[in-house]
Amino acid sequence: MANEKTIKITLTKSVIGSSPRQRKVVEALGLRKMHQTVELPDNAQTWGSVKKVSHLVTVEEN
Repeated sequence: MANEKTIKITLTKSVIGSSPRQRKVVEALGLRKMHQTVELPDNAQTWGSVKKVSHLVTVEEN
């Protein structure tokens, strides 16, 4: 587990004014508050979700 690649995702813009679908994607990523950061596995599912809300989040690859 320690050798798995992860990415850090930070919510940098508010979900106010976003579509309900985009709000659900942000919530599914585990982000609840502005400037909150989560570490998720670097896989296709995570990148697909990030792509849907790329205008709301920033991503750091480890």
